[in-house]
Amino acid sequence: MEAKKTPKADLETKRTLFIQIGLIVALAAMLVAFEWKTYDVRQIDLSGRQAEAIEEDLIEITQQNKPPPPPAPPPTTTLINIVQDNVEVEDDFMIDAEANQFTEIPTYVPPAVVEEEEVAETEIFTVVETSPSFPGGDEARIRYLTTNIKYPQMARESSIQGTVYVTFVVERDGSVTDVRVLRGIGGGCDEEAIRVIKGMPRWSPGKQRGKPVRVQFNMPIKFTLAG
Repeated sequence: MEAKKTPKADLETKRTLFIQIGLIVALAAMLVAFEWKTYDVRQIDLSGRQAEAIEEDLIEITQQNKPPPPPAPPPTTTLINIVQDNVEVEDDFMIDAEANQFTEIPTYVPPAVVEEEEVAETEIFTVVETSPSFPGGDEARIRYLTTNIKYPQMARESSIQGTVYVTFVVERDGSVTDVRVLRGIGGGCDEEAIRVIKGMPRWSPGKQRGKPVRVQFNMPIKFTLAG
């Protein structure tokens, strides 16, 4: 029987090639085998370990109250008076370069200083620690006003009535000065209120820090016609 294999399908012609490929694969396998590294596997048992609690030293935090720093001194200001070149300036002091131990030195006279007490004597207070009071209290003051006030004829004929608001100053000695009407009603009632207040006896003066002072005092005086 005649074979039908083609020459291209004949493997005998490719035998050398297959041998070379096999040698290359075998050589590669040998190189991989020589270079292969293995490691010993160790199993660690963590179940036998115990956590150890370490006590930490607690440091107590304390706050030190330091005293506040002292207040800064007030800034000093220097006044410089600029004048023209042709103006003569009076020196506060003169320096004598030829002075010696026998030179007579004039006596220094300090400038006059206004004391705080003198300023307080002229100051008028509106609110003080101890208010001025009429001798005998408020009942005596109302009785004095009721007894001494005379209803003006003009206001009576014109049926004028209402409240006159008067202000005055109780001095350090208790006397009443600077009597003025803040709001009046006319008809002679304003003048009558001023007259009666000026005739008041001396009050007990108001005091601030235990010292008598001048105090502004306001007083309403009501004029009412009898029905």
